[in-house]
Amino acid sequence: MPSDLPLLLEVVLKAVVVMAAFLTLPLALGQLEHKVMGHMQGRLGPMEAGPHGILQLVADGIKFVQKEDVTPAAADRPVFRLAPGVALVPYLVALAAIPFSAAWVGADVPASLLFVLAATSVGVIGTLMAGWGSGNKYSLIGGMRAGAQLVSYELPLVLSAASVALAAGTLSLTGIVQAWSWWWLLWQAPAAVVFLAASVAELQRTPFDAPIADAEIVFGPLTEYTGLRFAFFLLAEYAGMVVMALLFAVLFLGGWRGPWGDVGAVGALWTLLKATLVGVLFLWLRVAWPRVREDQLQRFAWLVLLPLALLQLAVTAVGVVVLS
Repeated sequence: MPSDLPLLLEVVLKAVVVMAAFLTLPLALGQLEHKVMGHMQGRLGPMEAGPHGILQLVADGIKFVQKEDVTPAAADRPVFRLAPGVALVPYLVALAAIPFSAAWVGADVPASLLFVLAATSVGVIGTLMAGWGSGNKYSLIGGMRAGAQLVSYELPLVLSAASVALAAGTLSLTGIVQAWSWWWLLWQAPAAVVFLAASVAELQRTPFDAPIADAEIVFGPLTEYTGLRFAFFLLAEYAGMVVMALLFAVLFLGGWRGPWGDVGAVGALWTLLKATLVGVLFLWLRVAWPRVREDQLQRFAWLVLLPLALLQLAVTAVGVVVLS
């Protein structure tokens, strides 16, 4: 971002750019999911909206706008209505602090890694509010499952990110990318695996989608939502995927580091390319893996991911001491 502009104009310009990215990147990832899953499963889906059906997501958006907004009689109305916003807005806040390049960052705040992790963890509260406020037993069960999942997977997620921060010697995402080296792909590989698995669980995506298991609890916390409020939850899911994919690219893949990465907008393109590959991996996991049971989900977090994250943190600490 240009730093020689007046402060107010710079703030407005950054806000517009972040908002534009927030409104386009999740939609692009959602459309990519539709087409990637369709081709992987041999069911191409509707092709009427644009060439090869690329405008189907726009048609779905128009459909959601036209649907009636229903609030159940037994619902806690303020909680029920606020839940989609609570689920969505934290990802907008997090996106503002993720650097696309050394100069392309909405808000380069101190300890931006902690800021982003804290913001993303707030989004799950929207799911809890939806489950509690719907006045529906299936929604409540889904909300409780989401809360248990958050408690279980937040710790491995933070520990894996802490390993990279310890290796870089800074909590700044910009500083982490500047300190990143190619051999970290091996040194921090276990932390990358933990972070990826915990991210999928935090987003409640397959195979960790027990909170919205349709065969067990209808659609979990989202059962009673219709129209735009339901669309906001869907947008929050894809926005969370974008944020986690970008964060993974910055922490473990070097962000904008690459050939000519420091020239103009090339660095931002590198970051987007790496995040896109991570996003496709999220989509592949949904197609290739079945849903795990709730007990399997908890055991995987506490008996596999947490010990692996602690071991990686110890290895990183030893490596930092030896290298220094």
